[in-house]
Amino acid sequence: MVGLSAKWYRPSFFAAKYMQDHGYRIIPVNPNYEEVLGEPCYPDLASIPEPVDIVDLFQKPETAPEYARQAIAINAKVFWLQLGVISHAAARIVAEAPMDFVMDHCVKIEHARLFGGLNFVGVNTNVITSTRAKVIVN
Repeated sequence: MVGLSAKWYRPSFFAAKYMQDHGYRIIPVNPNYEEVLGEPCYPDLASIPEPVDIVDLFQKPETAPEYARQAIAINAKVFWLQLGVISHAAARIVAEAPMDFVMDHCVKIEHARLFGGLNFVGVNTNVITSTRAKVIVN
């Protein structure tokens, strides 16, 4: 996860912690930290000594093209731009590579949506429905 913060109140930390709690290995990429969520932190994608499936970008859109090139260089399978991160330049770069691309979506929200962990307060209800509860007004 590129741009992962060690600050618990940052969206990147919340998303990474959620994914880690659901069995995913998170590899932090942020030159400002040595460790995040119990995992060693790397300064860039090229420094990661093992294969990477998803490069999840929590950075400004201007950084996306460079990270797209880095993701291609390490043979990542997916380049994912988080909610609010929109880069058509990165999309053009990734279109030429054998990898999937997701833009302007949150990996935590998508996981919860697909596996039943999304509701009003973020607690898993184990129910997926589009039915609204009846409201009784006195």
